[in-house]
Amino acid sequence: MMPQQKPRVNLAVTTGEPAGIGPEISVAAARQFLAEQPNAKITLIGDADLLRSLDQPGSIPNERILIHSVPLLFAVKPGVVNADHAQYVLNTLNCAIDGCLDGSFDAMVTAPIQKSVINLAGISFTGHTEYLAERCHVKRVVMMLCAPLAQGFLGLQSAAHLRVALATTHLPLQNVSQALTKATLLETIQIVHQDLQRKFGISHPHIRVAGLNPHAGESGYLGREEIDVIIPAIESAKALGIDVVGPFPGDTMFDLKALQKVDAFIAMYHDQGLAPFKFVTFGGGVNVTLGLPIIRTSVDHGTALDIAGKGMADSGSMLEALRLAYQLALNQQKRS
Repeated sequence: MMPQQKPRVNLAVTTGEPAGIGPEISVAAARQFLAEQPNAKITLIGDADLLRSLDQPGSIPNERILIHSVPLLFAVKPGVVNADHAQYVLNTLNCAIDGCLDGSFDAMVTAPIQKSVINLAGISFTGHTEYLAERCHVKRVVMMLCAPLAQGFLGLQSAAHLRVALATTHLPLQNVSQALTKATLLETIQIVHQDLQRKFGISHPHIRVAGLNPHAGESGYLGREEIDVIIPAIESAKALGIDVVGPFPGDTMFDLKALQKVDAFIAMYHDQGLAPFKFVTFGGGVNVTLGLPIIRTSVDHGTALDIAGKGMADSGSMLEALRLAYQLALNQQKRS
């Protein structure tokens, strides 16, 4: 009997800020991924002339790698940002989002964008995560970074997955405490739990939650957010049947033994979670937006304007984002 073929997955890739490394890593990673995965199809969304100029084999158009052209109206110089490109970037995102919502694409993968360019154009823009929530008409989403950790790394007895979700995202540090409420943290825990089940296929997720203050507040001596907000949210989540523990001090939450048994860590603010994550993943992480009706993954780095167009960009994070988007799409197909 012939082995059953995996269903084909159609991935959309938004190629990002045209003056950054997004276009080149999108092309390179797409080629490498399709060589690994014969049952996938990729649609690159961006300016056709720009993307074809970056394709080393010079043969982008074929049956499994396509271009949905969104024309650039102004010339691009690598490494030099231009506010006139802002609408182009948003148009690529809108195309992928709409295609995922109507079923044309199974998932979308986003290359990095330059948020400042969009804001300079007079368009209020906080980031991919918030924009996706608005376009998908979702009140709250959660940003989570993921990376595979190989057996032997840091002494791991077996391969593991590091997943770090954020209770707050792109906020000034002085605003974090005010943004944290029992209701929003409980909702974050619920979204992480639900998507670990629905998208990642983890039937009984185990979640660990950080405190906000040093020593997790030390019984209120170093702050009351743990007592007034974080612990009540955790207890409410437990009452809903969610396997969640905490709050843990930020400096001890990511211990080695936890990596083997925790399915996701929830940090209270951006750098609390992403600084340790990026230290151990060395740019190989993947950004996933939880709580959306669609699947979206992304690289965990920026536009790298200083090396754009110089052939120095590492497409490793984009490749991992494609791999994860493919797996999440397969998991979703199994559920349907």
